[in-house]
This record gives sequence, C-alpha cells and structure tokens, in this order.
Amino acid sequence: MKKPVSLYIHIPFCVRKCLYCDFLSFGSMDKYFEDYVNVLCEEIKQNASDYSDRTVSTIFIGGGTPTILKPKEIGKIMDAVMSKYDVADNAEITIESNPGTMDRAKLNELKQMYINRLSIGLQAWQDRLLKRLGRIHSCEDFRRNYIEAREVGFKNINVDLMFSLPDQTVADWKETLNNVIFLNPEHISAYSLIVEENTPFYDMRESGAIKETDEDTDRDMYYSARDILSGFGYNRYEISNFAKEGFESRHNEVYWRTEEYRGFGLGSHSYTDGERYHNTTDFGEYITSKGEIKRLVKDIEILTEDEKQEEFMFMGLRMSEGVSEDIFKRRFSKSIYDVYGNEINELKSEGLLLSDKGRLFLSDRGIDVSNQVFEKFIKY
Repeated sequence: MKKPVSLYIHIPFCVRKCLYCDFLSFGSMDKYFEDYVNVLCEEIKQNASDYSDRTVSTIFIGGGTPTILKPKEIGKIMDAVMSKYDVADNAEITIESNPGTMDRAKLNELKQMYINRLSIGLQAWQDRLLKRLGRIHSCEDFRRNYIEAREVGFKNINVDLMFSLPDQTVADWKETLNNVIFLNPEHISAYSLIVEENTPFYDMRESGAIKETDEDTDRDMYYSARDILSGFGYNRYEISNFAKEGFESRHNEVYWRTEEYRGFGLGSHSYTDGERYHNTTDFGEYITSKGEIKRLVKDIEILTEDEKQEEFMFMGLRMSEGVSEDIFKRRFSKSIYDVYGNEINELKSEGLLLSDKGRLFLSDRGIDVSNQVFEKFIKY
C-alpha cells in the first residue's frame, strides 16, 4: 500500500489585496496569469517522479484568490496533477474562492474538474465591515455565489469568517454566525483577526485610525461561536474550525498531525521525508525557473528528533482530540511522559491541559492561552 501525501498549490493573485492580509499575494497582476500557470504546471510535472510511490490523499488550491484565474487555467493545473500523480478516488480536492470572482458557469466548470470542496471567504455578513476590511465583495455577492455553488452540485462547502474586527460588535458577530448557519455549510472556519506588520491595518492601528478588540470581547466572540455552532451540529475539531460530522478538513488535518505534504507555486512550503523547505518568494525568480526544483527550493531543513516531537505536540494540541500517547510512542519510540513529563504535569496542575483515554488536550482555559501552552513544548 502506497504512503499518502497531500499537495498544496499556491495561486498568489487577487483582485485587490485586503487591508489585513500579510499572505504572499498580489493584486492587479492579470498580465502574469498565463506565465505563472505555465511555470506552475511545469513544476508539478517535473516533480511527479519523486512521488510515484505515493497516493495523493488531498489537494488544496489556495492563495491569494485561485478563482481569479480563468476556468481553462485552473483546468490546466488540475490536468497537470491528474495526469502525473496517483490521486486517490476519494481524494479531498479544495479550491479557495472569494465572492465576486465566481459565477454559475465558472462554478459548474470547477465541479467538472474533480474539485469537490469549495472554501469561500466571506469574513463578515455586514457590508460596512467588508468595506472596512478592504474586501471586494458584498454580502449579497457571497449569498448568490453560495446558492449557485449548491445548484451546480457542490456538497462540501466551507465558509471562512473573522471576528474581533475593527468596529465589529458581539451582535454583529452573532448575526454573521446565524445567517451563515441558515445556509447550512458543512464547515465553518472562525478566526480572530491578528493585525500583522507590513499591512495597511498595522499602519492604521499605529496611527490610531483603528483600534484592536479588547481581550474580553475577543473571548466572548470566540465562545459565542463555539456555543452557537455546537447547537446546530458543528463540532469544534480544531481551535478555529467547526464541521458537521464527516466534513472535517482532511487537508488541514495533515498539517495538524504533522503528516507529509508537498507545496507547488510561489513561496509554497513542503514537509516530506523529514525535510522542510519552501519555494522562492521572488516572483521574477519563480517565473524564470521554468519549474526546475534546483532553482526554486530554498532553506532545506532536516528536522531533528526533538523538533519533530515539538511539532507533534504544538500542532496536535490545536485539535480538540489532542495528541495520542500511543501514536507518540509509535512514532518516536519513547513515552510522551519520558520526553515531556514535567511540562505535562505543570500544565495539568494549572488546569490548562486535560487527559482522557490516552489522549492529552487543551482545556477551555488552555485554548485561551494556547500559545503559552505550545511554548512549553519547544526546547530552546
């Protein structure tokens, strides 16, 4: 039986970059779409032989806004993958999208390309907040695209939401949740806004043009989401992700379980055979590389056993199921308590970590200070 591997494919283009976004993406780059897709397809094909002994279990086309591309360009990318890789019959194949970059015809074509999961970036229900974020769409654009996606046959849809936005009230957040729940998507992601450096929002915060949400309100919004969503059958299976039974994001679970994935495209990251590396983030260098791995890959890092154990812990603890003591022992040939006994006992005594049936997982208090918990498992 072949080992599984997941593929991430990066499309760095947007209509316009949002004011809070620090992802590797660019607005108003239409003239480069064709060249980028051609190089991306070459990269995908040239690396296929390295994965002839693997079965692709998930594919995630992210960005940026992948649906800014023409259907024929997305189809070319999918053809490159499907023709060169052993893709499992039940593979989860996701494409990220933004309202305003889709219509019924494009959605129908995506559905015919083996893409079986759609992730739509709504962020907020209120148009005034969408405008504040620099989004290109209205709530009505989202609602129309969502209905069209259902009509063409998408049966697995995620909706991305954000809370703790400037000028967002708890009532706004609850309105967003309730209206999205009414549409009944299979999966909802709910992320707290983090103002990052080198974004317009960062400059606006520093100048006093916007204010960050206070911590108490942020936590109120988070637990409102948990309580409201659980009441409608959405299980919180990761700190910021909620799903109906059987619709958890299998691709994201690969990251949280520190399993193997290969990234293609500008700046994409990979983790295979104990090595972590990323592609160049220089757009010009990427285009001139013609997809040759020797000209693309940067910062190859061979993880030590300590580093693998650290990642197993702080990534796994993001999930509600936490980390398995048995899986830790099988993977590292050591008891989790031999490696982290002191840290685990300390966190338990502080009420931040719980254990049950051979698993360790965060308490509600642990979730509130999760970064502090994760730091306990990093050996400096």
